[in-house]
Amino acid sequence: MKTILVTGGSGFIGSNIVKNLIAKNFSIKVFDNNSRGTFKNLSAISKNITFIEGDIRDREKVISISKNVDSIIHLAYINGTENFYRKPYEVLDIAVKGMINIIDCMSVNNINELILASSSEVYQQPSIVPTDEKIPLYIPDIFNPRISYGGGKIISELLSINFARSTNKKLIIFRPHNVYGPNMGNDHVIPQFINSIIPQLKNNEIKLEIQGSGEETRSFIYIDDFIKSFNIIFTNGNDQNIYNLGTQDEISIKNLVNLISKVINKKIDIIHKEINLGSATRRCPDISKVKSLGFKPKINLEVGVNKTFNWYFKEYEKKI
Repeated sequence: MKTILVTGGSGFIGSNIVKNLIAKNFSIKVFDNNSRGTFKNLSAISKNITFIEGDIRDREKVISISKNVDSIIHLAYINGTENFYRKPYEVLDIAVKGMINIIDCMSVNNINELILASSSEVYQQPSIVPTDEKIPLYIPDIFNPRISYGGGKIISELLSINFARSTNKKLIIFRPHNVYGPNMGNDHVIPQFINSIIPQLKNNEIKLEIQGSGEETRSFIYIDDFIKSFNIIFTNGNDQNIYNLGTQDEISIKNLVNLISKVINKKIDIIHKEINLGSATRRCPDISKVKSLGFKPKINLEVGVNKTFNWYFKEYEKKI
């Protein structure tokens, strides 16, 4: 039986990947410090998983826990936009030391396969939208703390690509684009909006703060569709390749609010705030590469937001 180490495996994306792999009868080790997730996310299938709590920057521990592992899926990172601005050095510290430790453990323990989670943030302000994987990556403002996240992902990609090339290890990199769904925490736009709206549902007016003009765009992929796309690259992805994972359904933030308004059948008044420095005005991936392997998104944004809203609403009701 193939044994896979999933770093960051208790978080939103990580735990869903782990559940998917367990269903396929892999043996799984989950390594996480639980800063953004919890092993409880996997409690229903815990008997089939080895949990190890620790810091990805701890080289000796990473080497120790990766013994007898066949493949690594490396997701351990600091996520959440606010963290990019509040603790940029820690973001970079985890990015660089974590990636180097993964490379070291692969060398020491003769692990031949790495699946690396990158990010849409590597594109910064893309000159072409939808954006494919070959567009040049750059650092627009070295002094902007937000760049800690995307910059750390670029460094991770560079380290892993050149390591794999020099050692003939198998490497696949994926760049997720705004994955959302139930139980994803509170640090991303859709749950932030939902958690702001739910306490106001009994009011005659619902007010929602958004950054910028509302004309800024993103594309979103529901977690079930994301897992399908991940399965495809995990099974059939080409060695030393990069894949955008997302949808090409670009939507403005203003229209996202309108969609949520439709889901809850209530009018939402938008209050505009200053946008964070460096936030992209448009972001939408070209997913031609993963589509060529057979991926086709099935859950549209309205359905996905409805499912996500219902989950957060039930969680809110449990607390009151």
